[in-house]
Amino acid sequence: MAIKLYGFFRSSAAFRVRIALNLKKLDYETAAIHLRRNDQSKSDYLAVNPQGLVPTLEDGGRRLIQSLAIIEYLDETHPDPPLLPKEPIARAQVRALADVIACDIHPLNNVGPLRYLKNEMHQEQSAIDSWYHHWVRTGFEALEALVRPAPYAFGSQVTLADVCLVPQVYNARRLKVPLDTFPKIVGIEAACLALPAFDRARPENQPDAE
Repeated sequence: MAIKLYGFFRSSAAFRVRIALNLKKLDYETAAIHLRRNDQSKSDYLAVNPQGLVPTLEDGGRRLIQSLAIIEYLDETHPDPPLLPKEPIARAQVRALADVIACDIHPLNNVGPLRYLKNEMHQEQSAIDSWYHHWVRTGFEALEALVRPAPYAFGSQVTLADVCLVPQVYNARRLKVPLDTFPKIVGIEAACLALPAFDRARPENQPDAE
């Protein structure tokens, strides 16, 4: 296969890229990087991605990092179906929602920061859970106001916004964030997961799932 995806089954950033690959109907090889075992810090993976994060996409010998950059690359090289609207305002709105997730919510709740809170700041797990819940709820309150489900985040077509939203909701559910005050988000998640491209990308459906 020409495409290789380095990722971890539970990484929401890798989850985003899997969804995009599936939507584009692209075959790819999976290379598991186990984040809990610190595979990302080993020299062989740092040679692949000096940042020591997942995902990394290898396409024809070229390596790309950062999930949003990877997804936009896939959208530009395999434009059917498009993940960004053609109209500039709509494109900006979709990108903004993706950025709320990828730039504001996710970085505060990623493995590295949570591990730092526990190991270096010596915080109790209850405090770490409270931190996680706070930032997810804060972000989701904004998302709930921004989306226009019909049935996806911005209408009848799946966009980059949906690709980012579903993995973040998965993480929220896994860490028991109450979602009863976010009915639009929950509805979008259900509509997306009914699609094979999203379902196949679920963490539990990956070869490295535990």
